[in-house]
Amino acid sequence: MADGTDPKSVGPRIRMMKPHLTPLEAKVVDSVMARRDFSHETALKKVADDAGVSEAMVVKIAKKLGFAGYRDFRQNVVDYARASVAEMQEELSPDDSPREIVNKVFHASIQALGETLAIADIEAYQRAADFIAGARQRDFYGVGGSAQIARDVAHKFLRIGVRASVYDDAHMMAMSASLLGTADVAIGFSHSGSTLVTIDALQLARRSGARTIAITNYLGSPLAEIADVVICSTAQGSPLLGENAAARIAQLTMLDAIFVLVAQRNYNAADANLAKTKAAVREKRKGQ
Repeated sequence: MADGTDPKSVGPRIRMMKPHLTPLEAKVVDSVMARRDFSHETALKKVADDAGVSEAMVVKIAKKLGFAGYRDFRQNVVDYARASVAEMQEELSPDDSPREIVNKVFHASIQALGETLAIADIEAYQRAADFIAGARQRDFYGVGGSAQIARDVAHKFLRIGVRASVYDDAHMMAMSASLLGTADVAIGFSHSGSTLVTIDALQLARRSGARTIAITNYLGSPLAEIADVVICSTAQGSPLLGENAAARIAQLTMLDAIFVLVAQRNYNAADANLAKTKAAVREKRKGQ
């Protein structure tokens, strides 16, 4: 990896590259990342022997992850562990006290936010904001929890007069995507980046000529590979919470940033529309 890389970005970047690894390669990486004794002195041979693979395979994996070789991989992983030691996520346990549970859940989200910021591609955020601000029609595609994120974002944009349509049904996605054109944008929301209906809708939108954006946790995912712009969160999983819980916080924050960037592009109009939408709902509140 390039010099000057934020140490906190190393773990997220490795996790995002895992879809490109074979199951055996991913197992080797997981074994290294889980080691508490991994240091600048940890020999290549020890890593290979402990994982039951050849030294050549460990070097190959390191290069596949974007490192110059094993030494570069070792240096970056050690720096990441050192930078993140105060924030390392602890697993939830059935024996945890209420305070421990609350602390661990909050720390998981805090770590996801910090690491997502460390890997933020500001140019990608800018391009996404340009696409959304300049679009005639905006389609948001997502199912399950991702659909809820899409609805939250559409609600924010409506407040400033930027209209978007949210689709969580495969047939509705396909029909809308087929009608998009070069003046439109489609955004696919999928934590895994492998949700088939979302991938299919984004592919169809792209074939129709629309700009495409992927919101996902994995840079190398199938959804990311078909998008013009990829905005990545990063969150480590846990047996109880999974990855989605912390990633949801990170993705909502990422999209808040894009929302502000869109508003900034025509601040006067955004401010005027915000005043209108606030006034429209004020009378719906008791005592207002």
